[in-house]
Amino acid sequence: MKHIKVADLMTDEVVSVAPDTASKEVAKLLARHDISGVPVLDDEDRVVGVVSQTDLPARTAPLPRPGPQNGTPPAPAAGDIMSAPAVTVHPEETAADAARLMTRRGIERLPVVDVEDRLVGIVTRRDLLRMFLRPDAEIHRRVQDVLTDVTGIPAGDVEVHVVDGIVTLEGVVPRETQLRALHDLVERLDGVVAVASRVTARTDDAAPPDAGRTPHTVPW
Repeated sequence: MKHIKVADLMTDEVVSVAPDTASKEVAKLLARHDISGVPVLDDEDRVVGVVSQTDLPARTAPLPRPGPQNGTPPAPAAGDIMSAPAVTVHPEETAADAARLMTRRGIERLPVVDVEDRLVGIVTRRDLLRMFLRPDAEIHRRVQDVLTDVTGIPAGDVEVHVVDGIVTLEGVVPRETQLRALHDLVERLDGVVAVASRVTARTDDAAPPDAGRTPHTVPW
């Protein structure tokens, strides 16, 4: 199965700022382009941080740093208020992994970087929702296919619930190896953001054959 990559969804025209860009200018850029955040780049286009809307209101008061002798300390710049290190992804990573990362970190935008951390694009939650995430009903059907056709778990042993791409599994399966395979396969399905598993196994067939046995002393 061909998985959708971050490169297939990202936008390569990215609004960015430098560390010394004034916070007021950052706020104007966010409003002008109707975006929730901007990456902060150094002189070599490497991503050193991100400034989001939530950074601005609480951190735009003048900082106690040296300024003009006859004036107020200068207002903070992007480098002062940015979140660092930035959470980023690479173009070859899957859209599923990007969606999970956004969900886990509670963010809306991911700068896309090359192997040297230079900015090459950006992917947003909106991109993933519009072009990647599948309807919950379709995800539910595909999870059921994995249960019966791939892992061989009897129908009805595991209940499947899907809400906004988050799959919840509940039930009991015969063997531990089936449980592990089920979780891994469902997590890799396109459209699945996260898997919450409440499934247990009746038999732990993944343990080594001698696990739990008491060693016997061999008389010489």
